[in-house]
Amino acid sequence: MSKKVAILPGDGIGTEVVAEAERVLARLNDKYTLGIETESALVGGHAYDEHGSPLPDSTLDLAKNADAILLGAVGGPKWEPLDYSVRPERALLGLRAELDLYANLRPAKIYPALVSASSLKREVVEGIDIMVVRELVGGIYFGEPKGVETLPDGTEKGVNSLVYTTPEIERIAKVAFDVARKRGKKVCSVDKANVLESTELWRRVVTLMHKDHEEIELSHMYVDNCAMQLIRWPKQFDVIVTTNLFGDILSDAAAMLTGSIGMLPSASLSGNKGMFEPVHGSAPDIAGQNKANPIATILSVAMMLQYTFGAMSAAGEVERAVSEVLEQGYRTPDIHTEGMNLIGTKEMGDKIIEAIG
Repeated sequence: MSKKVAILPGDGIGTEVVAEAERVLARLNDKYTLGIETESALVGGHAYDEHGSPLPDSTLDLAKNADAILLGAVGGPKWEPLDYSVRPERALLGLRAELDLYANLRPAKIYPALVSASSLKREVVEGIDIMVVRELVGGIYFGEPKGVETLPDGTEKGVNSLVYTTPEIERIAKVAFDVARKRGKKVCSVDKANVLESTELWRRVVTLMHKDHEEIELSHMYVDNCAMQLIRWPKQFDVIVTTNLFGDILSDAAAMLTGSIGMLPSASLSGNKGMFEPVHGSAPDIAGQNKANPIATILSVAMMLQYTFGAMSAAGEVERAVSEVLEQGYRTPDIHTEGMNLIGTKEMGDKIIEAIG
């Protein structure tokens, strides 16, 4: 039975880093006889230019019929003047909602060879291995009512609603407890329960869910304190579970602990189906210059192999190859330090494929 992956390169450096990740996937497909088939489609700004929509029906149909989606970044200054409803970023929200990809997993793990690339002291970041589990299809990004309205006096009012239901909280909490069971068996649930009633409900539901997962250590933390603790003492965290908005912010903060946002993959899951993408954006300032770091997207392939296809050996091979190349001193500009070998996007892909063998 064939396994289908939809390849959606996106915009900016998305096309470059996805190309390298696709080459890595092809090598693993041959080496491990995975039986994976791929098909590509436009998404984001380039899709708007071609079809008048950032998420054309043909792209959405491909994503729905695929077992997994490999996504690049979307957006850029070219499309910022567009109406909000057709900006490239709407494609991301559309894919998440249409596929019900409610659980976003963002690991922040530092490779020993890159400890010096972090802006924090070695003793603070060395050995960090954090998984941020972010609820992805609820909260303030999707809650109703929302929008901008004109008031009788001619001024405007912008509204976004932070809405969560018990089932939405229960299912993301279960994901967090399940992930923690295979890691350090610790979950920190992050909210703002002291001022936001919706996250007071969040805390109460997560606490009730914990009764079925008592082998996991559960703690609670306000989001402002969590942001501070990520910088002060990140090694205290194993799994962080939080809302859509808080997860968006905290996972980017956790990413920078590792030295570069270009190193970190992510998985957005609903059961076995998933969308896999780098945490970073489209970086239009370096697009087309062979400067982008493809490692986050290549590691997203590893997450795909693990979470969708259960190909653990192939997934481990990717992580091993990335670690080996970094230990050999090869660096793209975002992680380059004095004395290291500066290489480009395609060359990094070549080195990783060579390490896979």
